[in-house]
Amino acid sequence: MRQPPGFVDSALPSHMCWLHKFLYGLKHAPRAWYTCLIDFLISIGFHASKVDTSLLILSISVDIFYLIVYVDDILLTGSNSVMLNRLI
Repeated sequence: MRQPPGFVDSALPSHMCWLHKFLYGLKHAPRAWYTCLIDFLISIGFHASKVDTSLLILSISVDIFYLIVYVDDILLTGSNSVMLNRLI
């Protein structure tokens, strides 16, 4: 095992860094974020599409809004621009 390139300590070339935080939890962070976001959107009236789990739909009287969550992007569109701005 060697020190990573660019981080070599010339005074202590045989020493290693001790990792104090576990990396395992970082793998689950995106899933936790996604779950938290979806739970919030459902709590304000959106419902998940049966065809695509990343698509959420909100119907308010004659207006309809679509929200798609894909990796780290969110796309929101709808039929009423005033209500769309309030949602944002």
